[in-house]
Amino acid sequence: MKAKFKGPIIQRRDQIDGSTTDQRLLDSRGPSDWVHTDPWRVLRMQAELVEGFGALAELGPAVSVFGSARLGPDHPSYAVAETLGRRLAEEGFTVITGGGPGAMEAANKGASEAGGVSVGLGIELPWESGLNDWVDVGVNFRYFFARKTMFVKYSQGFAVLPGGLGTLDEMFEAATLAQTGKITSFPIVLIGTTYWQGLVDWMRDTQLAEGTIRQDDLDRLVLTDDVEKAVALMVAAREEGSG
Repeated sequence: MKAKFKGPIIQRRDQIDGSTTDQRLLDSRGPSDWVHTDPWRVLRMQAELVEGFGALAELGPAVSVFGSARLGPDHPSYAVAETLGRRLAEEGFTVITGGGPGAMEAANKGASEAGGVSVGLGIELPWESGLNDWVDVGVNFRYFFARKTMFVKYSQGFAVLPGGLGTLDEMFEAATLAQTGKITSFPIVLIGTTYWQGLVDWMRDTQLAEGTIRQDDLDRLVLTDDVEKAVALMVAAREEGSG
C-alpha cells in the first residue's frame, strides 16, 4: 500500500497530498490560508510559551495578584491592592498581575513604587488596550492557557481581590491544581470578607454538604481583610518551599 511519511505523520490512500512541507515553505505562490490552520497555531503556542519562560525565568519568588479590571481608583479594593503590591515588594516578592486596569493596575503600582519587580501578563481582549503603565516587565499572550501556565509556574501563591469571571477562573484553577497535587505549599488568599464570604458559605453549605468537595479543599481558601496576614502567608510558603 502506498504511503507517505511527513515527520511523525503518515498518509495513505486519498489522504496523500501532492507537495512537500519544504515546497510549501519555500514557494511564495499560492494561498496563504495555511497560516491560520491548527498545526500552524501550535507553533504560535510554542512561541508564546518560549517567550514567557524566557521573560520570567529570573524573577525569583513571586506572588500573583488577581482582581477586577473594573475597579477604579475610588473603589476601596484599589487601595487594598496597592498596599498589597507594596508590601509584597517590600518582602522581596515579584508581583505578577494580568497587567490590566483596576485592581491589577493598583497592585502593579504598589510594587513598582516600592522598588519591586512589577510584572503584567496581558491577554488579547476586544475591550482592553494593552498593559497598564505600572508594569515593568510585560508579556502579551494570544492564548489563555499559555498565560495561565505562567501565573502558576512562576508564582508561589495567589492573592485574590474582588473580581469577576476571570478572577474566579484563576482562583479555582489554582485550587484544582492544589487539590490534585500538581502544586504544593501554594496559599490562595481571598482578600475581602464581605465580597467572598457568600461564595465560601455556598461551597461549605452546598458542595461540602453534598460531598462534591472535601474539607481540606475548602481549607485551601483563606479568607481575610488583613493585608499583613496575606503577606505573612506568602512569606511562610516561601520559607517552607526553600526549607
